[in-house]
Amino acid sequence: MSEALLAPEAGTGATAPAPASGARQFWRRLRTQRAALVAAVVVALLVLVALAAPLLTAIEGQDPGTYHPDLIDSGRGGVPIGSFGGISAEHWLGVEPQTGRDLFARLVHGARVSLGVAFAATFVQVLIGVGVGIAAGLGNRLVDQVLSRATDVIVAMPLMVLSLALMAIVPSGFPRPVLVALVIGLVAWGSTAKIVRAQTITLKELDYVAAARLSGWSTWRIARRELLPGLAAPVITYAALLIPLNITVEAALSFLGVGVKPPTASWGQMLTSADVWYQAAPQYLLLPAGALFVTVLALTVLGDGIRTALDPRAASRLRIGTGQKREGRA
Repeated sequence: MSEALLAPEAGTGATAPAPASGARQFWRRLRTQRAALVAAVVVALLVLVALAAPLLTAIEGQDPGTYHPDLIDSGRGGVPIGSFGGISAEHWLGVEPQTGRDLFARLVHGARVSLGVAFAATFVQVLIGVGVGIAAGLGNRLVDQVLSRATDVIVAMPLMVLSLALMAIVPSGFPRPVLVALVIGLVAWGSTAKIVRAQTITLKELDYVAAARLSGWSTWRIARRELLPGLAAPVITYAALLIPLNITVEAALSFLGVGVKPPTASWGQMLTSADVWYQAAPQYLLLPAGALFVTVLALTVLGDGIRTALDPRAASRLRIGTGQKREGRA
Protein backbone atom coordinates (compact mmCIF):
# COMPACT_ATOMS: atom_id res chain seq x y z
CA MET A 1 0.00 0.00 0.00
CA SER A 2 1.37 3.39 -0.97
CA GLU A 3 2.17 6.13 1.51
CA ALA A 4 -0.40 8.34 -0.22
CA LEU A 5 -3.17 6.00 0.80
CA LEU A 6 -1.93 5.92 4.38
CA ALA A 7 -1.69 9.71 4.73
CA PRO A 8 -4.78 11.76 5.53
CA GLU A 9 -6.33 13.65 2.63
CA ALA A 10 -5.40 17.29 2.38
CA GLY A 11 -8.01 19.65 3.67
CA THR A 12 -10.00 16.98 5.50
CA GLY A 13 -8.55 17.89 8.90
CA ALA A 14 -8.06 14.19 9.73
CA THR A 15 -5.55 13.52 12.46
CA ALA A 16 -4.10 10.40 14.00
CA PRO A 17 -6.14 9.02 16.90
CA ALA A 18 -4.91 10.17 20.31
CA PRO A 19 -3.44 7.50 22.50
CA ALA A 20 -5.73 6.22 25.21
CA SER A 21 -5.28 7.77 28.63
CA GLY A 22 -3.80 5.77 31.48
CA ALA A 23 -7.17 5.43 33.20
CA ARG A 24 -8.80 4.26 29.96
CA GLN A 25 -6.07 1.70 29.36
CA PHE A 26 -6.39 0.46 32.94
CA TRP A 27 -10.16 0.03 32.60
CA ARG A 28 -9.75 -1.72 29.23
CA ARG A 29 -7.33 -4.25 30.75
CA LEU A 30 -9.48 -4.73 33.84
CA ARG A 31 -12.56 -5.47 31.73
CA THR A 32 -10.85 -8.53 30.22
CA GLN A 33 -10.74 -10.15 33.68
CA ARG A 34 -14.17 -11.46 34.53
CA ALA A 35 -13.17 -12.69 37.98
CA ALA A 36 -11.86 -9.25 38.92
CA LEU A 37 -15.06 -7.58 37.68
CA VAL A 38 -17.22 -9.95 39.72
CA ALA A 39 -15.01 -9.30 42.75
CA ALA A 40 -15.34 -5.54 42.21
CA VAL A 41 -19.14 -5.85 42.20
CA VAL A 42 -19.04 -7.90 45.42
CA VAL A 43 -16.74 -5.37 47.11
CA ALA A 44 -18.96 -2.48 45.98
CA LEU A 45 -22.03 -4.23 47.41
CA LEU A 46 -20.24 -4.88 50.71
CA VAL A 47 -19.19 -1.24 50.98
CA LEU A 48 -22.73 -0.15 50.13
CA VAL A 49 -24.16 -2.44 52.83
CA ALA A 50 -21.66 -1.08 55.36
CA LEU A 51 -22.50 2.53 54.53
CA ALA A 52 -26.25 1.86 54.55
CA ALA A 53 -26.21 -0.23 57.75
CA PRO A 54 -28.34 2.24 59.79
CA LEU A 55 -30.90 2.43 56.97
CA LEU A 56 -31.05 -1.34 56.54
CA THR A 57 -31.54 -1.97 60.24
CA ALA A 58 -34.17 0.76 60.37
CA ILE A 59 -36.06 -1.02 57.57
CA GLU A 60 -35.84 -4.26 59.55
CA GLY A 61 -36.92 -2.39 62.67
CA GLN A 62 -34.02 -3.56 64.83
CA ASP A 63 -30.69 -2.29 66.14
CA PRO A 64 -27.45 -4.09 67.02
CA GLY A 65 -27.51 -3.40 70.76
CA THR A 66 -31.03 -4.22 71.99
CA TYR A 67 -31.43 -7.43 74.00
CA HIS A 68 -34.46 -9.67 73.43
CA PRO A 69 -34.55 -12.10 76.40
CA ASP A 70 -38.04 -13.25 75.38
CA LEU A 71 -36.54 -14.84 72.24
CA ILE A 72 -34.09 -16.98 74.23
CA ASP A 73 -34.81 -20.40 75.67
CA SER A 74 -33.15 -20.16 79.09
CA GLY A 75 -33.98 -23.77 79.82
CA ARG A 76 -31.68 -24.88 76.99
CA GLY A 77 -28.78 -22.65 77.99
CA GLY A 78 -29.72 -19.58 75.96
CA VAL A 79 -30.44 -21.10 72.53
CA PRO A 80 -32.72 -18.92 70.34
CA ILE A 81 -36.37 -19.93 70.23
CA GLY A 82 -37.64 -21.04 66.83
CA SER A 83 -36.19 -22.59 63.70
CA PHE A 84 -32.83 -21.61 62.21
CA GLY A 85 -31.78 -19.48 65.15
CA GLY A 86 -35.04 -17.57 65.49
CA ILE A 87 -35.39 -16.32 61.90
CA SER A 88 -38.64 -14.40 61.49
CA ALA A 89 -40.15 -11.39 59.77
CA GLU A 90 -38.82 -9.21 62.61
CA HIS A 91 -35.36 -10.84 62.72
CA TRP A 92 -34.20 -11.64 59.19
CA LEU A 93 -31.16 -13.72 60.18
CA GLY A 94 -32.28 -14.78 63.64
CA VAL A 95 -30.97 -13.64 67.00
CA GLU A 96 -27.80 -14.05 69.01
CA PRO A 97 -27.69 -16.84 71.62
CA GLN A 98 -27.92 -15.78 75.30
CA THR A 99 -28.57 -12.09 74.47
CA GLY A 100 -31.21 -12.19 71.73
CA ARG A 101 -29.56 -9.32 69.82
CA ASP A 102 -30.51 -9.17 66.16
CA LEU A 103 -27.91 -10.96 63.99
CA PHE A 104 -28.66 -9.05 60.79
CA ALA A 105 -28.16 -5.71 62.54
CA ARG A 106 -24.91 -6.86 64.13
CA LEU A 107 -23.65 -8.32 60.85
CA VAL A 108 -24.18 -5.17 58.76
CA HIS A 109 -22.89 -2.89 61.51
CA GLY A 110 -19.95 -5.23 61.91
CA ALA A 111 -19.21 -4.70 58.22
CA ARG A 112 -18.82 -0.97 58.91
CA VAL A 113 -16.26 -1.64 61.63
CA SER A 114 -14.31 -4.39 59.84
CA LEU A 115 -14.13 -2.61 56.48
CA GLY A 116 -13.56 0.79 58.07
CA VAL A 117 -10.67 -0.47 60.19
CA ALA A 118 -9.11 -2.26 57.21
CA PHE A 119 -9.30 0.76 54.90
CA ALA A 120 -8.08 3.18 57.59
CA ALA A 121 -5.17 0.89 58.56
CA THR A 122 -4.18 0.52 54.91
CA PHE A 123 -4.21 4.30 54.49
CA VAL A 124 -1.89 4.72 57.49
CA GLN A 125 0.43 1.98 56.23
CA VAL A 126 0.65 3.47 52.74
CA LEU A 127 1.10 7.03 54.04
CA ILE A 128 4.00 6.11 56.33
CA GLY A 129 5.49 3.56 53.95
CA VAL A 130 5.53 5.91 50.96
CA GLY A 131 7.04 8.73 53.01
CA VAL A 132 9.79 6.57 54.51
CA GLY A 133 10.48 4.77 51.23
CA ILE A 134 10.87 7.96 49.19
CA ALA A 135 13.02 9.58 51.89
CA ALA A 136 15.30 6.53 51.98
CA GLY A 137 15.51 6.28 48.20
CA LEU A 138 16.25 9.97 47.62
CA GLY A 139 18.33 10.61 50.74
CA ASN A 140 22.08 10.38 51.13
CA ARG A 141 23.86 7.23 52.29
CA LEU A 142 23.39 7.97 56.01
CA VAL A 143 19.67 8.72 55.67
CA ASP A 144 19.17 5.60 53.58
CA GLN A 145 21.01 3.41 56.09
CA VAL A 146 19.12 4.76 59.12
CA LEU A 147 15.67 4.49 57.50
CA SER A 148 16.42 1.09 55.98
CA ARG A 149 17.52 -0.35 59.34
CA ALA A 150 14.44 1.12 61.03
CA THR A 151 12.29 -0.49 58.33
CA ASP A 152 14.04 -3.83 58.86
CA VAL A 153 13.23 -3.65 62.57
CA ILE A 154 9.55 -2.99 61.84
CA VAL A 155 9.38 -5.84 59.32
CA ALA A 156 11.12 -8.26 61.70
CA MET A 157 8.70 -7.62 64.57
CA PRO A 158 5.81 -10.13 64.80
CA LEU A 159 2.72 -8.18 63.80
CA MET A 160 0.26 -9.93 66.10
CA VAL A 161 2.56 -9.90 69.15
CA LEU A 162 3.34 -6.18 68.80
CA SER A 163 -0.31 -5.35 68.14
CA LEU A 164 -1.38 -7.29 71.22
CA ALA A 165 1.18 -5.45 73.35
CA LEU A 166 0.15 -2.01 72.10
CA MET A 167 -3.57 -2.75 72.45
CA ALA A 168 -3.04 -3.90 76.03
CA ILE A 169 -1.34 -0.70 77.26
CA VAL A 170 -3.70 1.86 75.72
CA PRO A 171 -6.39 3.25 78.06
CA SER A 172 -9.79 1.67 77.63
CA GLY A 173 -11.51 5.00 76.96
CA PHE A 174 -9.90 5.38 73.53
CA PRO A 175 -12.28 4.45 70.65
CA ARG A 176 -11.41 0.84 69.87
CA PRO A 177 -11.99 0.83 66.09
CA VAL A 178 -9.76 3.91 65.69
CA LEU A 179 -7.17 2.36 67.99
CA VAL A 180 -7.12 -0.93 66.06
CA ALA A 181 -6.68 0.90 62.74
CA LEU A 182 -3.83 3.02 64.12
CA VAL A 183 -2.05 0.06 65.71
CA ILE A 184 -2.21 -2.05 62.54
CA GLY A 185 -1.06 0.87 60.41
CA LEU A 186 1.79 1.87 62.73
CA VAL A 187 3.28 -1.61 63.07
CA ALA A 188 2.86 -2.88 59.50
CA TRP A 189 4.21 -0.17 57.18
CA GLY A 190 7.64 -1.75 56.73
CA SER A 191 6.87 -3.82 53.63
CA THR A 192 5.34 -0.81 51.88
CA ALA A 193 8.44 1.26 52.66
CA LYS A 194 10.73 -1.42 51.24
CA ILE A 195 8.77 -1.63 47.98
CA VAL A 196 8.66 2.17 47.60
CA ARG A 197 12.38 2.55 48.38
CA ALA A 198 13.36 -0.04 45.75
CA GLN A 199 11.10 1.58 43.14
CA THR A 200 12.38 5.07 44.03
CA ILE A 201 16.00 4.00 43.55
CA THR A 202 15.07 2.64 40.11
CA LEU A 203 13.13 5.73 39.09
CA LYS A 204 15.71 8.29 40.20
CA GLU A 205 18.22 6.85 37.70
CA LEU A 206 15.95 7.64 34.76
CA ASP A 207 16.78 10.54 32.49
CA TYR A 208 13.83 12.77 33.31
CA VAL A 209 14.49 12.54 37.06
CA ALA A 210 18.22 13.21 36.54
CA ALA A 211 17.33 16.23 34.40
CA ALA A 212 15.08 17.56 37.18
CA ARG A 213 17.92 17.23 39.69
CA LEU A 214 20.35 19.02 37.37
CA SER A 215 17.79 21.79 36.91
CA GLY A 216 17.98 22.54 40.63
CA TRP A 217 14.61 21.17 41.65
CA SER A 218 14.20 20.50 45.36
CA THR A 219 13.90 16.95 46.62
CA TRP A 220 10.26 17.55 47.57
CA ARG A 221 9.41 18.85 44.11
CA ILE A 222 11.14 15.89 42.43
CA ALA A 223 9.27 13.47 44.65
CA ARG A 224 5.92 15.16 44.05
CA ARG A 225 6.22 15.89 40.32
CA GLU A 226 8.40 13.06 39.01
CA LEU A 227 8.39 10.11 41.41
CA LEU A 228 4.85 9.87 42.78
CA PRO A 229 3.26 9.29 39.33
CA GLY A 230 5.71 6.45 38.72
CA LEU A 231 5.05 4.98 42.16
CA ALA A 232 1.26 5.06 41.81
CA ALA A 233 0.91 1.65 40.11
CA PRO A 234 2.92 -0.46 42.58
CA VAL A 235 1.53 1.40 45.60
CA ILE A 236 -2.10 1.00 44.47
CA THR A 237 -1.48 -2.67 43.71
CA TYR A 238 0.07 -3.35 47.10
CA ALA A 239 -2.61 -1.36 48.94
CA ALA A 240 -5.33 -3.41 47.24
CA LEU A 241 -3.69 -6.58 48.57
CA LEU A 242 -3.19 -5.11 52.07
CA ILE A 243 -6.91 -4.49 52.67
CA PRO A 244 -7.95 -8.17 52.93
CA LEU A 245 -4.90 -8.85 55.13
CA ASN A 246 -5.90 -6.02 57.48
CA ILE A 247 -9.47 -7.33 57.68
CA THR A 248 -8.05 -10.66 58.83
CA VAL A 249 -5.76 -8.97 61.38
CA GLU A 250 -8.66 -6.94 62.82
CA ALA A 251 -10.76 -10.09 63.08
CA ALA A 252 -7.89 -11.93 64.79
CA LEU A 253 -7.33 -9.12 67.32
CA SER A 254 -11.03 -8.97 68.11
CA PHE A 255 -11.18 -12.76 68.36
CA LEU A 256 -8.30 -12.66 70.88
CA GLY A 257 -10.22 -10.13 72.95
CA VAL A 258 -7.98 -7.07 72.46
CA GLY A 259 -9.63 -5.59 69.39
CA VAL A 260 -13.12 -4.14 69.11
CA LYS A 261 -14.99 -4.60 72.40
CA PRO A 262 -18.71 -5.28 72.96
CA PRO A 263 -21.25 -3.87 72.51
CA THR A 264 -19.66 -2.57 69.28
CA ALA A 265 -20.21 -5.17 66.58
CA SER A 266 -17.41 -6.47 64.39
CA TRP A 267 -17.07 -9.78 62.58
CA GLY A 268 -14.06 -10.81 64.65
CA GLN A 269 -15.81 -9.91 67.90
CA MET A 270 -18.87 -11.93 66.79
CA LEU A 271 -16.63 -14.93 66.15
CA THR A 272 -15.21 -14.59 69.66
CA SER A 273 -18.66 -15.08 71.17
CA ALA A 274 -19.70 -17.76 68.66
CA ASP A 275 -16.96 -20.33 69.26
CA VAL A 276 -18.97 -22.17 71.92
CA TRP A 277 -22.24 -22.14 69.94
CA TYR A 278 -21.19 -23.87 66.73
CA GLN A 279 -23.34 -26.94 67.53
CA ALA A 280 -26.37 -25.41 69.24
CA ALA A 281 -26.61 -22.32 66.98
CA PRO A 282 -24.33 -22.81 63.93
CA GLN A 283 -25.65 -19.76 62.08
CA TYR A 284 -24.11 -17.55 64.79
CA LEU A 285 -20.68 -18.80 63.71
CA LEU A 286 -21.32 -19.27 59.99
CA LEU A 287 -22.67 -15.76 59.29
CA PRO A 288 -19.62 -13.68 60.38
CA ALA A 289 -17.21 -16.39 59.17
CA GLY A 290 -18.92 -16.46 55.76
CA ALA A 291 -18.91 -12.67 55.54
CA LEU A 292 -15.17 -12.62 56.32
CA PHE A 293 -14.46 -15.33 53.76
CA VAL A 294 -16.41 -13.65 50.95
CA THR A 295 -14.92 -10.22 51.70
CA VAL A 296 -11.31 -11.40 51.88
CA LEU A 297 -11.69 -13.54 48.75
CA ALA A 298 -13.30 -10.71 46.74
CA LEU A 299 -10.69 -8.16 47.82
CA THR A 300 -7.84 -10.58 47.06
CA VAL A 301 -9.16 -11.35 43.57
CA LEU A 302 -9.77 -7.65 42.92
CA GLY A 303 -6.27 -6.76 44.12
CA ASP A 304 -4.76 -9.36 41.79
CA GLY A 305 -6.85 -7.99 38.92
CA ILE A 306 -5.68 -4.44 39.63
CA ARG A 307 -2.08 -5.65 39.65
CA THR A 308 -2.55 -7.30 36.26
CA ALA A 309 -4.32 -4.27 34.78
CA LEU A 310 -1.58 -1.90 35.94
CA ASP A 311 1.17 -4.16 34.51
CA PRO A 312 1.14 -3.93 30.69
CA ARG A 313 3.20 -7.11 30.35
CA ALA A 314 0.79 -9.12 32.50
CA ALA A 315 -2.18 -7.65 30.63
CA SER A 316 -0.55 -8.62 27.30
CA ARG A 317 -0.06 -12.20 28.50
CA LEU A 318 -3.70 -12.26 29.64
CA ARG A 319 -4.94 -11.13 26.21
CA ILE A 320 -2.81 -13.75 24.46
CA GLY A 321 -4.11 -16.48 26.74
CA THR A 322 -7.72 -15.37 26.25
CA GLY A 323 -7.27 -15.32 22.47
CA GLN A 324 -5.81 -18.83 22.48
CA LYS A 325 -8.76 -20.13 24.51
CA ARG A 326 -11.25 -18.59 22.07
CA GLU A 327 -9.41 -20.09 19.11
CA GLY A 328 -9.45 -23.49 20.78
CA ARG A 329 -13.22 -23.30 21.35
CA ALA A 330 -13.75 -22.28 17.74
